[in-house]
Amino acid sequence: MKPKSRARLSPLRVAKAFVRRINAHDVEGLCELMTPRHRFVDSMGSVHVGREAMREGWRQYFGMFPDYRIRVTHSFERGSRVALFGSTSATYGSNGVRVDMHAAWLAIVRGDRIAEWRVYADNEPARAAMRK
Repeated sequence: MKPKSRARLSPLRVAKAFVRRINAHDVEGLCELMTPRHRFVDSMGSVHVGREAMREGWRQYFGMFPDYRIRVTHSFERGSRVALFGSTSATYGSNGVRVDMHAAWLAIVRGDRIAEWRVYADNEPARAAMRK
């Protein structure tokens, strides 16, 4: 008897699962959803490559913003690409300053994993919170 093959998730479902793991601050769960050569492109255009590098990056980010959350209001899927639009909210842990920003994300999905996660946002509110 053939073993049951796991049904492949749509790219949109994979991207939304990634957002749920971000909102849960589940670093290990995020890593499970990344390809080994995962690329993270931040809103300044800096590229960070590799699941292991991102494991530490997410830990540090959640340490700085312990209640960071993404709220997706709109999403679009075309092939392996998913565009998400919405907002983020967080409190900068060092001084308690609240940060709310509009943002967008592009996910490139390979199989059931995120190959690239790209953030589009004006991070000035977060930088201002860190300066206070």
